[in-house]
Amino acid sequence: MTNQTTTAQTTETSALTVFMLVKTTLEWLGFTIDERFRKLDEHVQPILEKHRERVRLRFFDVEFYTARATDIWLWEASDHHAYEMLVEDLRETPFWDRYFEIVEILPGVENAYANNYGRLALAS
Repeated sequence: MTNQTTTAQTTETSALTVFMLVKTTLEWLGFTIDERFRKLDEHVQPILEKHRERVRLRFFDVEFYTARATDIWLWEASDHHAYEMLVEDLRETPFWDRYFEIVEILPGVENAYANNYGRLALAS
C-alpha cells in the first residue's frame, strides 16, 4: 500500500447515512402478519413516498444474531435536513417508540476519512 496522494474517488453516495437500531415491542408482535403490513402501509409508506426524492430506507433483520435490536433501519439522505424532516414525520406515528423502541441512532458519512484527505477509499 502506498502513501501517495491521489484524487478522491467520486462515487454517488448520500450526504448522510443513518443506522437506526430498533427493537420490536410486544404490542407490535401481538399483531398478525397481515395487520403489521397494513400498519406499515398506513403509517410508514406515505412518509417514504413524501420523502422519496431525498431519503431512502433499507431494512435489515438482525434479531437472529443479537438481543439488543431486532432490526436496523438504514436511512440514506441527500442532506441532513431531509433526514431531520423524515424523523419529524416518523415521530408522529405509533412506529416511533410504541411499535418499535428506538435503541440507538448512528449517523455517518461514507468514506469521509478518505474524502477529507483527497484519498481513494478502501474497497474490495
